[in-house]
Amino acid sequence: MKTAIHKDELGAFDTVPEFLYSRAESEKERVAMRKKEFGIWRDISWGEYAENARGVASGLLSLGVEKGERVALISENRPEFLFIDMGIQTSGGITTAIYTTNAAAEVHYILDHSESRFYFVEDEEQLDKALEVRDRLPILEKIIVIDMKGLKQFSDPMVMSFEEFLNFGKGYQEKNPSAITDRLKSINTNDTALIVYTSGTTGPPKGAMLTHHNILWTTDALGKTNPIFHDDEILSYLPLSHIAERVMTVFNGIYFGYTANFIENLDTVTDNMKEVSPTVVFGVPRIWEKYHSSIILQMKEATWFKRNIFNRAINVGMKYTRAKFSPEGAPFGLKLIYHFYHLTVMRKLKERLGLERARFIISGAAPISPAILEFYHAIGIPMREVYGQTEDTGPATIHLGDNIRIGTVGQALPGVELKIAEDGEILVKGGNVFKGYFKNPQATKDTLIDGWLYTGDVGVLDEEGFLTITDRKKDILITSGGKNIAPQFIENKLKMSPYINDAVVIGEKRKYLTALILIDEENVTKYAQDNRIPFTTYSSLSKNPDIVKLINEEVENVNTDLARVETIKKFSILDKRLDQEDGELTPTMKVKRKQINEMYIDIIEKMY
Repeated sequence: MKTAIHKDELGAFDTVPEFLYSRAESEKERVAMRKKEFGIWRDISWGEYAENARGVASGLLSLGVEKGERVALISENRPEFLFIDMGIQTSGGITTAIYTTNAAAEVHYILDHSESRFYFVEDEEQLDKALEVRDRLPILEKIIVIDMKGLKQFSDPMVMSFEEFLNFGKGYQEKNPSAITDRLKSINTNDTALIVYTSGTTGPPKGAMLTHHNILWTTDALGKTNPIFHDDEILSYLPLSHIAERVMTVFNGIYFGYTANFIENLDTVTDNMKEVSPTVVFGVPRIWEKYHSSIILQMKEATWFKRNIFNRAINVGMKYTRAKFSPEGAPFGLKLIYHFYHLTVMRKLKERLGLERARFIISGAAPISPAILEFYHAIGIPMREVYGQTEDTGPATIHLGDNIRIGTVGQALPGVELKIAEDGEILVKGGNVFKGYFKNPQATKDTLIDGWLYTGDVGVLDEEGFLTITDRKKDILITSGGKNIAPQFIENKLKMSPYINDAVVIGEKRKYLTALILIDEENVTKYAQDNRIPFTTYSSLSKNPDIVKLINEEVENVNTDLARVETIKKFSILDKRLDQEDGELTPTMKVKRKQINEMYIDIIEKMY
C-alpha cells in the first residue's frame, strides 16, 4: 500500500482549488471518482475533474460572478456536485450548499440570507422549489439545472441547462484565457470557501463561514491521526451539504488523492457498499444501528447451529475487544480463539456487509451507543468515533490509530486544544475553528470568545486527553427532584433495540422520566408478519397492543441497566413518522427536541 500524501509533497498551497489543479496535473489519468450509470461504473479521472471545475468557473465568470459572492447549490451526491463546488471556489465565489430534503421555505431562507445571484439545482424537483419562491428573491438572476430530464420543452429566461451554462463558459474562456488564473491568484487562504448552514435545531439556520485554511488544515490534521492513502476508496452516500461528507468526499479526496464512488440512489447503499467494498468508511450512528439490528434479527431466524456458532463468536469477540483495549492487552490464548472465529465466522459477515476491506471506519455527526461500537470491534470492524461540528470544519477529536477507548470520542486532533468550561461546556481552539457566522455578528460573538469555540456540548476530559460527551448543554434535563439527566445516554440505549428507530426522553421539571418512541418500521413490520399480528397502516401497527407489549419489553430491558432516576416509567409510541417538513427533524435527521415537546404536549401530559 502506498504511503499517505501530505501537501508538502505537492507544494505549499493556500487554497483548495490550487490543490486540485496540482493533483490533476501530476496524476491526470488516475481515477478521482466513479459513478454507476446503466449498471456500469464509469471512471472520471483527475484530469476530467479539474477540466470540469474550470468549465464551471469560466461559466460563472461569464455571468459576472464577483470574488466573495455566494453561489448556491442543491444536489444529491454526484460528480457534478464536486465540479460545481470546485468551480465556484475557483471563481473566487463561496459555495452555499442546500439539503435536497429542504422545503421551498427553507430554500428561500438560505438563498435570501446568502444573497445568492446564481443557483445550481439538480433536477425538476429542485427547480420547482426555486420557481415557487423566486418572486421573493429579487437578487436571484440565474438558475442552472444539472439534469434536464422532463424539462426539454421548458422555457424560462431565468433558467438555463448545465450544458448551456458550460458552453457560455467555453466561449468566455476562449476570449479571456488568463481569467481563471488571474482570479485564482486573487484568492487568499483566509478567504471564505464555504458557508455551511447549520441544521437549525434552535431557530433559523446560521451560516458558518469556513476558510480555505480551515479546510486544508483540517484535512492535514486528519491524515496525521490515522494515515489515509493514495489507493483508498470511499462510498459517497451521506448528504454533501453536510460538512462531514464534504470533508470525506471532496476535501480528503483532493488532499490524499483517493477515489470517491457515488451511490446510484439511497435505496442502493447496501448493494453499492458490497460492490465497492470501500477501505475508508464514514457513517452516522443511524447507519451503524441499522446494520446492527439487521444482523441481530437475521441471527434470530437462523438455524440453531448457525445461531449457536454466531453467539459463541460474538462472546469471544466481546471478550477479545475488552481485553485488547485494557492496559494488559489480550492474552495469547484469547487471540488464538478470536482469530479462529474471525476466519470462520466474522470474515464472511464482513463480506456480506461490504466491509471486508475497510481498515478505517468512523462513526460521527451524532452520539452512538458504546455497546454498538463494541459489537463492531467484536466482529473485526475497527470502528472509531469522531466528534466535531460544522463550526470546527467537521472533526475536533478522534481515536488516534489503535489508541481506542470505547465510550469516549477520542483525543484532540494534532494542533487542536480542548478545555472544559466551569459549567462543563467543551471549548475548542485550532486551525479548524471557523471565522464566524455570515451576517450574524452577535451569534459569532457568543460562540467565538478569545479564539475558543464554545461548542454547546457538555463533556469530561480525562488525564490522557480522552473526551467523553455527556450531552448537548441545552438538552440536559433537570427533574423536579433536582436530578440532572443526560437524555442522549438513555436514548442511545433505547435505540440499541432493533425495534426502536428513535426515542425522545422527557422529564424537564417532572417527577420521573418518560419517552416518546418511534418504531423501526421495517423490523416491526416483519415481526408483525412473522407473528400474524394484523395491521393495515403505520398508525395501526404502532397502536397494536402486541406491538406495545414488544416495545415495553425492550424498554424494560434498557431500564435494568439504568440508575433508578434514569429509568423510563412510561412511554408512548408515536403513530406517525417524524417529518422534516413538519419541523420535527433537521436535514441531518436529528430530532428537534423543543418542537417535539411542543407538538406532542397532549401525549406527554397523559403520561404524567
